[in-house]
This record gives sequence, C-alpha cells and structure tokens, in this order.
Amino acid sequence: MKQDYYEILEISKSASAAEIKKAYRKKALQYHPDKNPGDSTAEEKFKKSAEAYEVLSDPDKKARYDQFGHAAFEGGGGFGGGSMNMDDIFSQFGDIFGSAFGGGGFGGFSGGGGQRRVKGSNLRIRVKLTLEEIAHGVEKKVKVRRKVQAEGVTYKTCSTCNGRGQVTKVQNTILGRMQTAATCSTCGGSGQILDGKPSDADAQGLKVSEETVSINIPAGVEDGMQLKVPNRGNDAPGNGVPGDLLVAIETQEHETLKREGDNLHYDLYISISEAVLGTSKEIDSVGGKVRIKLETGIQSGKILRLRGKGITSLNGYGAGDLLVHVNVWTPKELNKEQREFFERMQGTDNFEPKPEKSDKSFFEKVKDMFS
Repeated sequence: MKQDYYEILEISKSASAAEIKKAYRKKALQYHPDKNPGDSTAEEKFKKSAEAYEVLSDPDKKARYDQFGHAAFEGGGGFGGGSMNMDDIFSQFGDIFGSAFGGGGFGGFSGGGGQRRVKGSNLRIRVKLTLEEIAHGVEKKVKVRRKVQAEGVTYKTCSTCNGRGQVTKVQNTILGRMQTAATCSTCGGSGQILDGKPSDADAQGLKVSEETVSINIPAGVEDGMQLKVPNRGNDAPGNGVPGDLLVAIETQEHETLKREGDNLHYDLYISISEAVLGTSKEIDSVGGKVRIKLETGIQSGKILRLRGKGITSLNGYGAGDLLVHVNVWTPKELNKEQREFFERMQGTDNFEPKPEKSDKSFFEKVKDMFS
C-alpha cells in the first residue's frame, strides 16, 4: 500500500501552497543524493518526496488526490504513478533546491521543460592537505583524466522525438485519457544522435583527455568533506552539460598539533627545574614557530590558550585557538647527587602540595576547553 502523500511531506491536508513547497524543499535537501551518496534508502525517500510534491503542488491533481487518493493516478504513468525518475525530478523541480547544490543539476539532465541537455557523469578524486593548508586555505592543481568531446564529432536530430528529447504517451485511466511525457529512449533526452566521429572516439563521440584543474580550497575544511568543481567532470554526448568534479578532502596528520574543530592542541613537556624556575619555549603553530613564556612554579596540567592561533572557521567566524597543555616530566632515574637533593627536599614546606583555589581541577579544565 502506497504511503499517503501528506504523511511523506509531514503536512496537514489544509497546508497552503507555500507550506507544501517549504515542506518538500526540506525533505529534498535532507535526502538529496549529493548529501547521501550511495544511500539507496535516502534516494527512495527523495523520489517519494518529489512524487508527493508533484501531485500536491498542482491544484487540479491535489483535488483529485483528496477525492480519490492514489486511485486517481493508477495507470497514468510518470509523476503521480510511482515511477519517479531522478533525471525528471531535477529537470522539473530544480528551482526548488536553489543554490544549495550548485543549481540542482544531477548526473543526468539539466534545464527545464522541452528539450533537455544531457549532463555528463561526475568524477571523484581525493586531495590530501596538510594542517597548515587547511588553516589558511590553498589552491591545488591536480591532473584529471576526463572524457571530452572528440574533435570532428557531428550529430543529427533524433528521428524518434524530432529533437524534442521527449515522447508523449496516451493512456486510459479511470478519469479518462491522460497524456504523459517520457524521456526519449533513442537519444536519451538530448534530442540528438551521433552522426559521425573520428576513429579515436568512443561510441558516444568522446575520448579521454588529461587536464590540469585548479581547485580553490577554503580554510577550515575537514577530513571527509566533499567539494564540487562545476563542469570539470566528463563531457556529455550531444553537446550536453559537463559533469562535475567532486573533491574529497583527506587531511595529513601533523607531527605535534592535534585538531579539534577549529581549535588546535599541543602537548608541551618541561622538566621539573623548568617548572620551578620558569622558562620560555618555542612551539609549533600553523603559522610557524611561536615562543611562549612559562611562569615560575607552573603546574603540570596547566592549559595556556593562544587566541586566534587555531584553524580559520569555514563559516568565516574568525579562527579557533591553540591550546598548550603543560606536562611536567618526572625523571625515572637519578644519580646519587640528584637523589640526595630530592631526599633533603622531602618534608620541606616549599615541596608540600598546596593547591590554590585558582588551580582548577581536571574536570574544570576539560569544561573550559569545550566552552
């Protein structure tokens, strides 16, 4: 039994046209294939949402659905008949997505009604970045092997659809004869078929070419994030729209710095004498070496915060901090003179632990780190 269209969009039957559109956009963005690559469940929910919107956004179809339910469209094919096609969804409702996914094109077709331009397939690559590159943003030049239209390829108008890219079908329903449009199976919706090609081209008139692509990577990206470079994927046959180049971000582990969101952590080890007497130390940061001063009597576990020395926010809200964790290193082996010194110090007033109220507990330090 098919699921109720109102339930799919999570709206009431009294919802206005604006509320229906808003509900569909929310579902479409949630289950969009670009956000859920390889997820068949999300793709099915995406299709169901589009099917529900196609009916409920049309006053005439909505009225028939409210009266007869799904039976109003049985045998009608196309939208409202359950055979949702991903390419048709993007072709018909691309404006719903706005700029959220680079204009709404996806893997098959672009453009509105009538003849549609076939879209080439996407390409996927991985780019490794250092922590320094992530902190400040970087331009990367990568070599990509993509299919391009071979020189000398010619096309002619498809005789099946006469260049429209679609064929119409008339079917009988309980409400009478209904006319629906479907993608032309001969030309795949482009309205053109291959007429002539050079010997080095494939059956679609394409050949592989290696190109250098410049990718501007913004500061603050994270491992596993995916960027899109429009129109740098494979070309489409029939002078269609090129696919996109999808860039997966992979981060290289830094030798001394650890990332946590926009903040960075650095473990600084000092000797007992340095903790007692105070010192200055040079440490790593994503902007180069920085020198910090350690006060006399600094305690192990102290966290020093260097504001603005972390990762630049991807959303443009400034930069995170560099948190320096001070660890006092206790020697495991002592010579005779050193052992005698510490034995004399045992029990002396200065060497007795006397935590002050300002010295925070471990849990308080952790709380501060995440605040």
